Amino acid sequence: MKRTLLIFSLCAAMFGSKATAQDLPAVLTVFDEVVFYGMYDGPVNTPVPEGTVRSKNWSYGKKLTEEQIAVIGNRLTINVLAEALCDDYDRIGNVNLAFVPKNSTSYVYEDVMRIEVGRFITPFMNNITQTPTQVPYTFEADNIAQILHDPILAAEYDFWFELEIYGHQGGPSADQGGAQWDFLSTGLCNNRNDVYKGTLELVTENDPDLVLGENHFEWLSYKFELKDYVQATETNNMGQGTDELDETVRTINFDFGEEVQNAKFYVVVSNHGSFYSTSEEYRNILHYVYLDNVEKLRFRPGRDCEPYRVYNTMGNGVYGPSVRPLNYWTGRAWCPGAKIETRVVELGTLAAGQHSYKMNVPSALFTNDHGYFPMSVYVQGYSDSSMSSKGFKANNISVYPNPVNNIATISANGQQIKNVSVINALGQTVLQTKSDKVDMTNLQKGIYVVQVEFDNNQIATKKIVKN
Repeated sequence: MKRTLLIFSLCAAMFGSKATAQDLPAVLTVFDEVVFYGMYDGPVNTPVPEGTVRSKNWSYGKKLTEEQIAVIGNRLTINVLAEALCDDYDRIGNVNLAFVPKNSTSYVYEDVMRIEVGRFITPFMNNITQTPTQVPYTFEADNIAQILHDPILAAEYDFWFELEIYGHQGGPSADQGGAQWDFLSTGLCNNRNDVYKGTLELVTENDPDLVLGENHFEWLSYKFELKDYVQATETNNMGQGTDELDETVRTINFDFGEEVQNAKFYVVVSNHGSFYSTSEEYRNILHYVYLDNVEKLRFRPGRDCEPYRVYNTMGNGVYGPSVRPLNYWTGRAWCPGAKIETRVVELGTLAAGQHSYKMNVPSALFTNDHGYFPMSVYVQGYSDSSMSSKGFKANNISVYPNPVNNIATISANGQQIKNVSVINALGQTVLQTKSDKVDMTNLQKGIYVVQVEFDNNQIATKKIVKN
Protein backbone atom coordinates (compact mmCIF):
# COMPACT_ATOMS: atom_id res chain seq x y z
CA MET A 1 0.00 0.00 0.00
CA LYS A 2 1.33 3.42 -0.92
CA ARG A 3 2.34 5.32 2.20
CA THR A 4 2.04 9.09 1.92
CA LEU A 5 2.74 12.06 4.14
CA LEU A 6 1.56 15.54 3.19
CA ILE A 7 3.41 18.23 5.06
CA PHE A 8 2.48 21.88 5.40
CA SER A 9 4.80 24.29 7.18
CA LEU A 10 4.38 27.76 8.51
CA CYS A 11 6.24 30.74 7.13
CA ALA A 12 9.87 31.33 8.06
CA ALA A 13 8.91 34.02 10.56
CA MET A 14 7.47 31.34 12.83
CA PHE A 15 10.71 29.31 12.87
CA GLY A 16 12.51 29.14 16.18
CA SER A 17 9.90 31.18 18.00
CA LYS A 18 11.52 30.41 21.39
CA ALA A 19 14.97 31.48 20.21
CA THR A 20 16.24 35.02 20.25
CA ALA A 21 18.61 36.57 17.74
CA GLN A 22 21.61 35.98 19.97
CA ASP A 23 20.76 32.26 20.19
CA LEU A 24 21.58 31.79 16.51
CA PRO A 25 23.59 30.39 14.87
CA ALA A 26 23.31 27.33 17.12
CA VAL A 27 24.85 23.86 17.15
CA LEU A 28 22.85 20.86 18.36
CA THR A 29 24.71 17.58 18.84
CA VAL A 30 22.41 14.62 18.15
CA PHE A 31 24.99 11.80 18.30
CA ASP A 32 28.45 12.00 19.85
CA GLU A 33 30.77 9.15 18.81
CA VAL A 34 28.16 6.39 18.88
CA VAL A 35 29.70 3.02 17.99
CA PHE A 36 28.44 0.99 15.03
CA TYR A 37 28.81 -2.77 14.81
CA GLY A 38 29.07 -5.46 12.15
CA MET A 39 26.26 -5.25 9.61
CA TYR A 40 26.10 -9.03 9.19
CA ASP A 41 26.41 -9.90 12.88
CA GLY A 42 23.67 -10.56 15.39
CA PRO A 43 22.26 -7.61 17.39
CA VAL A 44 24.65 -6.30 20.03
CA ASN A 45 23.51 -5.37 23.54
CA THR A 46 26.12 -2.82 24.56
CA PRO A 47 24.72 0.26 26.36
CA VAL A 48 23.54 3.23 24.29
CA PRO A 49 23.55 6.94 25.22
CA GLU A 50 20.47 8.21 27.06
CA GLY A 51 17.54 8.89 24.75
CA THR A 52 19.14 6.97 21.88
CA VAL A 53 17.65 3.91 20.17
CA ARG A 54 19.85 1.40 18.36
CA SER A 55 17.45 -0.19 15.88
CA LYS A 56 20.15 -2.14 14.04
CA ASN A 57 23.87 -2.63 14.47
CA TRP A 58 24.20 0.03 11.77
CA SER A 59 21.40 2.43 12.77
CA TYR A 60 20.87 4.82 15.69
CA GLY A 61 17.88 7.11 16.26
CA LYS A 62 17.27 10.03 18.61
CA LYS A 63 14.24 12.28 19.07
CA LEU A 64 14.54 16.04 18.83
CA THR A 65 12.99 17.71 21.86
CA GLU A 66 10.56 20.63 21.61
CA GLU A 67 13.29 22.88 23.00
CA GLN A 68 15.74 21.78 20.31
CA ILE A 69 13.19 22.25 17.53
CA ALA A 70 12.38 25.73 18.87
CA VAL A 71 16.02 26.73 18.37
CA ILE A 72 16.17 25.56 14.75
CA GLY A 73 15.89 28.44 12.29
CA ASN A 74 15.15 28.46 8.56
CA ARG A 75 18.72 27.53 7.63
CA LEU A 76 19.97 24.06 8.54
CA THR A 77 23.29 22.30 7.92
CA ILE A 78 23.95 18.70 8.97
CA ASN A 79 27.51 17.64 9.77
CA VAL A 80 28.59 14.00 10.10
CA LEU A 81 31.97 12.80 11.34
CA ALA A 82 32.79 9.11 10.76
CA GLU A 83 35.76 7.44 12.43
CA ALA A 84 36.95 4.01 11.30
CA LEU A 85 37.41 1.30 13.92
CA CYS A 86 37.54 -2.27 12.60
CA ASP A 87 36.41 -1.67 9.03
CA ASP A 88 38.55 -0.29 6.22
CA TYR A 89 36.20 -0.81 3.28
CA ASP A 90 33.99 1.60 1.30
CA ARG A 91 30.45 1.28 2.65
CA ILE A 92 27.30 3.36 2.45
CA GLY A 93 26.16 5.57 5.32
CA ASN A 94 23.22 7.93 5.56
CA VAL A 95 21.25 10.44 7.63
CA ASN A 96 17.47 10.00 7.89
CA LEU A 97 14.57 11.92 9.36
CA ALA A 98 12.08 9.44 10.83
CA PHE A 99 8.43 10.16 11.69
CA VAL A 100 7.69 8.29 14.94
CA PRO A 101 4.26 8.22 16.62
CA LYS A 102 3.94 10.95 19.22
CA ASN A 103 5.47 10.38 22.67
CA SER A 104 7.07 7.05 21.76
CA THR A 105 10.23 6.22 23.68
CA SER A 106 11.31 3.67 21.08
CA TYR A 107 10.15 2.27 17.75
CA VAL A 108 10.45 -0.71 15.44
CA TYR A 109 12.63 0.26 12.50
CA GLU A 110 10.40 -1.25 9.83
CA ASP A 111 7.22 0.37 11.21
CA VAL A 112 8.05 4.06 10.76
CA MET A 113 8.21 6.36 7.75
CA ARG A 114 11.52 8.08 7.01
CA ILE A 115 13.16 10.24 4.40
CA GLU A 116 16.84 10.16 3.48
CA VAL A 117 18.41 13.54 4.18
CA GLY A 118 21.93 12.68 3.02
CA ARG A 119 24.07 9.74 1.90
CA PHE A 120 27.83 9.20 2.01
CA ILE A 121 30.50 6.61 1.30
CA THR A 122 33.05 5.61 3.91
CA PRO A 123 36.71 5.48 2.79
CA PHE A 124 39.33 2.74 2.76
CA MET A 125 40.73 4.01 6.07
CA ASN A 126 43.60 2.63 8.15
CA ASN A 127 43.06 3.93 11.67
CA ILE A 128 45.86 1.85 13.18
CA THR A 129 49.04 3.17 11.57
CA GLN A 130 47.87 6.11 9.44
CA THR A 131 46.16 9.48 9.80
CA PRO A 132 43.62 10.97 9.45
CA THR A 133 41.29 8.56 11.22
CA GLN A 134 38.08 10.56 10.64
CA VAL A 135 36.22 11.81 7.57
CA PRO A 136 33.68 14.70 7.58
CA TYR A 137 30.49 15.01 5.50
CA THR A 138 28.28 18.10 5.24
CA PHE A 139 24.68 18.35 3.96
CA GLU A 140 22.65 21.49 3.35
CA ALA A 141 19.10 20.82 4.57
CA ASP A 142 17.08 24.06 4.70
CA ASN A 143 14.00 22.23 3.42
CA ILE A 144 14.21 19.82 6.36
CA ALA A 145 13.95 22.78 8.75
CA GLN A 146 10.49 23.45 7.31
CA ILE A 147 9.40 19.92 8.14
CA LEU A 148 10.64 20.20 11.71
CA HIS A 149 8.37 23.23 12.24
CA ASP A 150 5.26 21.67 10.75
CA PRO A 151 2.43 21.85 13.33
CA ILE A 152 0.25 19.24 11.64
CA LEU A 153 2.92 16.57 11.69
CA ALA A 154 4.12 17.63 15.13
CA ALA A 155 0.63 16.92 16.48
CA GLU A 156 0.93 13.27 15.45
CA TYR A 157 4.65 12.52 15.17
CA ASP A 158 7.92 13.15 16.92
CA PHE A 159 10.91 13.85 14.68
CA TRP A 160 13.84 11.46 15.12
CA PHE A 161 17.17 11.83 13.37
CA GLU A 162 18.85 8.58 12.38
CA LEU A 163 22.53 8.06 11.64
CA GLU A 164 23.46 4.88 9.81
CA ILE A 165 26.94 3.54 8.98
CA TYR A 166 27.39 0.08 7.52
CA GLY A 167 30.55 -1.88 8.27
CA HIS A 168 31.92 -5.39 8.57
CA GLN A 169 35.14 -6.90 9.85
CA GLY A 170 35.65 -9.35 7.01
CA GLY A 171 38.55 -11.31 5.62
CA PRO A 172 40.87 -11.18 2.60
CA SER A 173 38.38 -12.47 0.05
CA ALA A 174 35.21 -11.00 -1.36
CA ASP A 175 32.97 -13.67 0.17
CA GLN A 176 34.35 -12.75 3.60
CA GLY A 177 33.36 -9.14 3.27
CA GLY A 178 36.50 -7.79 1.64
CA ALA A 179 37.75 -5.80 4.64
CA GLN A 180 40.28 -5.86 7.44
CA TRP A 181 42.80 -8.30 5.99
CA ASP A 182 45.42 -5.58 6.40
CA PHE A 183 44.60 -5.40 10.10
CA LEU A 184 44.70 -9.11 10.86
CA SER A 185 48.44 -9.23 11.49
CA THR A 186 48.19 -6.53 14.17
CA GLY A 187 45.71 -8.43 16.28
CA LEU A 188 44.04 -5.19 17.29
CA CYS A 189 40.72 -6.16 15.71
CA ASN A 190 40.68 -9.82 16.71
CA ASN A 191 37.33 -10.91 18.18
CA ARG A 192 35.83 -7.44 17.65
CA ASN A 193 32.88 -6.30 15.58
CA ASP A 194 32.91 -2.57 16.28
CA VAL A 195 33.38 -1.00 12.86
CA TYR A 196 32.82 2.78 13.09
CA LYS A 197 32.15 5.71 15.38
CA GLY A 198 29.72 8.38 14.25
CA THR A 199 28.93 11.95 15.30
CA LEU A 200 26.03 14.04 13.95
CA GLU A 201 25.38 17.71 14.63
CA LEU A 202 22.84 20.26 13.39
CA VAL A 203 24.02 23.80 12.68
CA THR A 204 21.20 26.32 12.32
CA GLU A 205 20.52 30.01 11.91
CA ASN A 206 17.77 32.39 10.76
CA ASP A 207 18.10 34.13 7.40
CA PRO A 208 15.75 37.14 7.23
CA ASP A 209 15.99 37.12 3.43
CA LEU A 210 14.65 33.57 3.17
CA VAL A 211 10.86 33.87 2.96
CA LEU A 212 8.93 30.62 2.62
CA GLY A 213 5.27 29.84 2.12
CA GLU A 214 3.30 26.84 3.30
CA ASN A 215 5.20 23.70 2.48
CA HIS A 216 3.76 20.72 0.63
CA PHE A 217 5.64 17.43 0.84
CA GLU A 218 4.93 13.92 -0.40
CA TRP A 219 7.02 10.82 0.26
CA LEU A 220 7.73 8.65 -2.79
CA SER A 221 10.38 6.06 -1.87
CA TYR A 222 13.13 5.25 0.62
CA LYS A 223 16.15 3.28 -0.64
CA PHE A 224 14.15 1.47 -3.30
CA GLU A 225 16.54 -1.05 -4.84
CA LEU A 226 16.40 -0.18 -8.54
CA LYS A 227 17.69 -3.10 -10.63
CA ASP A 228 16.75 -4.75 -13.89
CA TYR A 229 16.56 -8.40 -12.82
CA VAL A 230 13.57 -8.24 -10.42
CA GLN A 231 10.02 -7.28 -11.40
CA ALA A 232 8.65 -4.46 -9.22
CA THR A 233 5.01 -4.27 -8.18
CA GLU A 234 2.63 -1.33 -7.88
CA THR A 235 2.89 -1.33 -4.10
CA ASN A 236 6.59 -2.13 -3.86
CA ASN A 237 7.89 1.41 -3.24
CA MET A 238 9.82 0.22 -0.19
CA GLY A 239 11.16 -2.81 -2.07
CA GLN A 240 13.12 -3.57 -5.19
CA GLY A 241 13.04 -4.12 -8.92
CA THR A 242 12.14 -2.42 -12.17
CA ASP A 243 9.01 -1.61 -14.17
CA GLU A 244 10.19 -3.87 -17.00
CA LEU A 245 12.67 -6.73 -16.72
CA ASP A 246 16.04 -6.06 -18.38
CA GLU A 247 15.37 -2.31 -18.24
CA THR A 248 16.53 -0.20 -15.28
CA VAL A 249 13.48 2.03 -14.88
CA ARG A 250 11.09 2.84 -12.04
CA THR A 251 7.90 4.90 -12.12
CA ILE A 252 6.09 6.12 -9.00
CA ASN A 253 2.69 7.78 -9.24
CA PHE A 254 1.48 10.43 -6.81
CA ASP A 255 -1.62 12.61 -6.52
CA PHE A 256 -1.92 16.26 -5.55
CA GLY A 257 -5.30 17.42 -4.26
CA GLU A 258 -4.38 21.01 -5.05
CA GLU A 259 -1.96 23.08 -7.10
CA VAL A 260 1.61 22.99 -5.79
CA GLN A 261 4.02 25.80 -6.63
CA ASN A 262 7.83 25.74 -6.86
CA ALA A 263 7.77 21.94 -6.70
CA LYS A 264 11.02 19.97 -6.59
CA PHE A 265 12.09 16.35 -6.62
CA TYR A 266 14.75 15.54 -4.02
CA VAL A 267 16.57 12.47 -5.34
CA VAL A 268 19.31 10.45 -3.64
CA VAL A 269 20.67 7.57 -5.73
CA SER A 270 24.03 5.82 -5.96
CA ASN A 271 25.41 3.04 -8.10
CA HIS A 272 25.96 0.18 -5.70
CA GLY A 273 27.76 -2.56 -7.56
CA SER A 274 29.66 -5.69 -6.63
CA PHE A 275 33.20 -7.03 -6.92
CA TYR A 276 32.82 -7.47 -10.70
CA SER A 277 34.97 -4.98 -12.64
CA THR A 278 32.01 -4.26 -14.92
CA SER A 279 29.67 -3.46 -12.03
CA GLU A 280 28.02 -0.08 -11.69
CA GLU A 281 30.46 1.31 -9.12
CA TYR A 282 33.06 1.34 -11.89
CA ARG A 283 30.91 3.01 -14.54
CA ASN A 284 29.76 6.61 -14.99
CA ILE A 285 26.60 6.44 -17.04
CA LEU A 286 23.65 8.70 -17.73
CA HIS A 287 20.68 8.80 -15.36
CA TYR A 288 17.40 10.38 -16.47
CA VAL A 289 14.67 11.85 -14.24
CA TYR A 290 11.17 12.45 -15.64
CA LEU A 291 8.02 14.22 -14.48
CA ASP A 292 4.92 12.92 -16.22
CA ASN A 293 7.19 11.29 -18.83
CA VAL A 294 8.89 14.62 -19.63
CA GLU A 295 12.64 14.67 -19.02
CA LYS A 296 13.62 17.10 -16.26
CA LEU A 297 17.21 16.10 -15.49
CA ARG A 298 20.01 13.97 -16.87
CA PHE A 299 23.25 13.44 -14.98
CA ARG A 300 26.34 11.28 -14.62
CA PRO A 301 27.23 10.56 -10.99
CA GLY A 302 31.01 10.45 -11.54
CA ARG A 303 33.33 13.13 -10.16
CA ASP A 304 36.98 13.88 -9.46
CA CYS A 305 37.85 11.64 -6.51
CA GLU A 306 41.37 12.95 -5.85
CA PRO A 307 40.26 15.42 -3.11
CA TYR A 308 39.21 12.39 -1.02
CA ARG A 309 42.48 10.47 -1.37
CA VAL A 310 43.61 11.93 1.97
CA TYR A 311 40.98 9.86 3.81
CA ASN A 312 41.79 6.62 1.95
CA THR A 313 44.87 5.58 3.91
CA MET A 314 44.47 1.83 3.38
CA GLY A 315 46.37 0.45 0.40
CA ASN A 316 43.62 -1.95 -0.66
CA GLY A 317 41.37 0.82 -2.01
CA VAL A 318 40.60 2.11 -5.47
CA TYR A 319 42.95 5.09 -5.21
CA GLY A 320 46.24 3.27 -5.74
CA PRO A 321 49.73 4.47 -4.72
CA SER A 322 49.85 7.59 -6.93
CA VAL A 323 47.60 10.43 -8.02
CA ARG A 324 45.10 9.40 -10.65
CA PRO A 325 44.43 11.63 -13.68
CA LEU A 326 41.01 13.19 -13.91
CA ASN A 327 40.02 11.02 -16.86
CA TYR A 328 40.55 7.95 -14.67
CA TRP A 329 37.76 9.05 -12.36
CA THR A 330 35.27 9.60 -15.19
CA GLY A 331 34.86 5.83 -15.12
CA ARG A 332 33.94 5.74 -11.43
CA ALA A 333 30.37 6.36 -10.24
CA TRP A 334 31.37 7.17 -6.66
CA CYS A 335 34.34 8.19 -4.53
CA PRO A 336 35.10 6.46 -1.21
CA GLY A 337 35.23 9.22 1.39
CA ALA A 338 32.78 11.54 -0.42
CA LYS A 339 29.10 12.24 0.00
CA ILE A 340 26.48 11.31 -2.59
CA GLU A 341 24.90 14.42 -4.06
CA THR A 342 21.22 15.03 -3.40
CA ARG A 343 19.79 15.97 -6.80
CA VAL A 344 17.22 18.77 -6.56
CA VAL A 345 15.05 18.75 -9.69
CA GLU A 346 13.10 21.94 -10.39
CA LEU A 347 9.53 21.18 -11.52
CA GLY A 348 7.77 24.55 -11.42
CA THR A 349 4.03 24.64 -10.66
CA LEU A 350 2.20 21.31 -10.65
CA ALA A 351 -1.56 21.23 -11.16
CA ALA A 352 -3.89 19.31 -8.90
CA GLY A 353 -4.31 15.69 -9.95
CA GLN A 354 -2.11 12.69 -10.71
CA HIS A 355 1.56 12.96 -11.60
CA SER A 356 4.46 10.56 -11.96
CA TYR A 357 8.14 10.41 -11.10
CA LYS A 358 10.37 8.19 -13.22
CA MET A 359 14.06 7.35 -13.17
CA ASN A 360 15.67 5.52 -16.07
CA VAL A 361 19.27 4.30 -16.34
CA PRO A 362 19.21 2.67 -19.78
CA SER A 363 22.91 1.68 -19.90
CA ALA A 364 23.04 0.01 -16.49
CA LEU A 365 24.72 -3.39 -16.25
CA PHE A 366 24.15 -5.92 -13.49
CA THR A 367 26.73 -8.63 -14.12
CA ASN A 368 25.39 -12.04 -13.07
CA ASP A 369 22.41 -10.25 -11.46
CA HIS A 370 24.52 -8.41 -8.88
CA GLY A 371 24.19 -4.84 -7.67
CA TYR A 372 21.40 -2.28 -7.36
CA PHE A 373 20.78 1.48 -7.17
CA PRO A 374 19.30 2.42 -3.75
CA MET A 375 16.93 5.26 -4.64
CA SER A 376 15.24 7.68 -2.23
CA VAL A 377 12.95 10.43 -3.52
CA TYR A 378 10.30 12.84 -2.30
CA VAL A 379 8.59 15.87 -3.84
CA GLN A 380 8.28 19.22 -2.06
CA GLY A 381 6.80 22.62 -2.89
CA TYR A 382 4.34 25.29 -1.78
CA SER A 383 0.55 25.25 -1.73
CA ASP A 384 -2.12 27.81 -0.88
CA SER A 385 -4.26 25.71 1.46
CA SER A 386 -3.70 22.90 3.92
CA MET A 387 -4.65 19.25 3.79
CA SER A 388 -4.48 16.51 6.36
CA SER A 389 -1.23 14.64 6.86
CA LYS A 390 -3.36 11.51 6.65
CA GLY A 391 -4.65 12.39 3.21
CA PHE A 392 -8.13 13.43 4.30
CA LYS A 393 -9.04 16.43 2.14
CA ALA A 394 -9.22 19.69 4.04
CA ASN A 395 -12.11 20.93 1.93
CA ASN A 396 -14.33 18.49 3.83
CA ILE A 397 -14.37 21.12 6.57
CA SER A 398 -14.16 24.88 6.79
CA VAL A 399 -13.18 27.06 9.74
CA TYR A 400 -14.38 30.67 9.89
CA PRO A 401 -13.83 33.53 10.34
CA ASN A 402 -10.17 33.36 9.35
CA PRO A 403 -8.42 35.37 10.73
CA VAL A 404 -10.33 35.04 13.99
CA ASN A 405 -10.53 37.28 17.07
CA ASN A 406 -12.65 35.17 19.42
CA ILE A 407 -14.92 32.32 18.30
CA ALA A 408 -14.03 30.10 15.30
CA THR A 409 -16.83 27.98 13.85
CA ILE A 410 -16.22 24.59 12.23
CA SER A 411 -18.45 23.54 9.35
CA ALA A 412 -18.08 19.77 9.00
CA ASN A 413 -20.59 19.14 6.20
CA GLY A 414 -22.81 16.95 8.38
CA GLN A 415 -20.03 14.81 9.83
CA GLN A 416 -20.11 14.06 13.55
CA ILE A 417 -17.24 15.77 15.40
CA LYS A 418 -15.49 13.61 18.00
CA ASN A 419 -12.74 15.98 19.13
CA VAL A 420 -11.14 19.30 18.17
CA SER A 421 -7.55 20.25 18.96
CA VAL A 422 -5.86 23.61 18.42
CA ILE A 423 -2.11 23.27 17.86
CA ASN A 424 0.52 26.02 17.94
CA ALA A 425 3.62 26.43 15.77
CA LEU A 426 5.68 24.22 18.11
CA GLY A 427 3.28 21.32 17.71
CA GLN A 428 1.83 21.80 21.19
CA THR A 429 -1.89 21.28 21.77
CA VAL A 430 -3.07 24.50 23.43
CA LEU A 431 -6.86 23.96 23.36
CA GLN A 432 -9.26 21.02 23.08
CA THR A 433 -13.03 20.84 22.75
CA LYS A 434 -15.78 18.63 21.37
CA SER A 435 -17.80 21.56 20.06
CA ASP A 436 -17.93 23.09 16.60
CA LYS A 437 -17.48 26.47 18.33
CA VAL A 438 -13.84 27.04 19.33
CA ASP A 439 -13.16 29.90 21.73
CA MET A 440 -9.69 31.25 20.87
CA THR A 441 -10.06 34.47 22.84
CA ASN A 442 -7.29 33.74 25.30
CA LEU A 443 -4.75 32.46 22.78
CA GLN A 444 -1.80 34.59 21.74
CA LYS A 445 -1.68 36.11 18.28
CA GLY A 446 -0.17 33.80 15.68
CA ILE A 447 -0.77 30.90 13.32
CA TYR A 448 -2.49 27.74 14.58
CA VAL A 449 -3.77 24.47 13.19
CA VAL A 450 -7.30 23.29 13.97
CA GLN A 451 -7.35 19.48 13.91
CA VAL A 452 -10.79 17.86 13.76
CA GLU A 453 -11.31 14.17 14.51
CA PHE A 454 -14.61 12.59 13.45
CA ASP A 455 -16.53 9.60 14.78
CA ASN A 456 -15.19 7.46 11.91
CA ASN A 457 -11.64 8.28 13.14
CA GLN A 458 -10.80 10.34 10.07
CA ILE A 459 -8.90 13.54 10.70
CA ALA A 460 -9.00 16.89 8.88
CA THR A 461 -6.93 19.98 9.53
CA LYS A 462 -7.15 23.69 8.74
CA LYS A 463 -4.71 26.50 9.37
CA ILE A 464 -6.12 29.56 11.10
CA VAL A 465 -4.69 32.95 12.08
CA LYS A 466 -5.49 34.41 15.51
CA ASN A 467 -5.56 38.23 15.56
